[in-house]
Amino acid sequence: MPAPRQATRAGATDGQRRTSSRSKRDGILATATAYFGEHGYEDTKWADVAAAVGIGSTALYHYFESKLHCLYVIMADALEKFQSDFERITNETDDYLDALVAVLRASYDLTEQEVLRNRLLVAEQGLIGTPRQSGREEEARELARERTRDLEFAWATFLVRGMEQGHVPEADARLLTRALLGLYNSIWHWYRPRGTMALDEIAGFFIRRQLAVLSLPPELADRLTSAAEPPVPPAAAGRRRRRT
Repeated sequence: MPAPRQATRAGATDGQRRTSSRSKRDGILATATAYFGEHGYEDTKWADVAAAVGIGSTALYHYFESKLHCLYVIMADALEKFQSDFERITNETDDYLDALVAVLRASYDLTEQEVLRNRLLVAEQGLIGTPRQSGREEEARELARERTRDLEFAWATFLVRGMEQGHVPEADARLLTRALLGLYNSIWHWYRPRGTMALDEIAGFFIRRQLAVLSLPPELADRLTSAAEPPVPPAAAGRRRRRT
């Protein structure tokens, strides 16, 4: 007969230990994202991340083999979230143009933490192209690289669908994807939260340019906004016409 499961000295179960460990790992990732995004990956000390999380530097290695390993995990997790959101939004409606505008808009609906994450992804993207000797680093790097390809493939497939339906002019879908995402990524080289420009203002400008990259009219950016406005009651419409 199996022996009864032993509790830890603090009385925690295995499930509680796993939850605590996962919570600490998530805390390290969130803190590292903020530090790397705000101060730069190279200029952030691994020990500073440990201090901010409230653990010793040595304890970090229980979760991540190195600062670079942590960076790769941040990248892989973020790319997985991008693709999950992309697939969810583009599958919510059968109207291609509505789906296109919705997914473009959603990419600007970001928290400050997500903005810092985007800055980090753009600034350090080149690191996923260099193989690593460490097994854990290389596994995380390959995962981030694979998810980058998967996201590009999802976008290219979506653009091909638009071409087949006659919405998007025929073009090389792979190059078109990279042009579209490259324009978006350029924002994170210079945008800063709490800066002189609001992200909504930037979104309004860039979505129109992204549509132009697809040879689509910029006015499509207002498509869902107009559709979401409540209809004007007939009496009010009559009063409005008399005032004009």
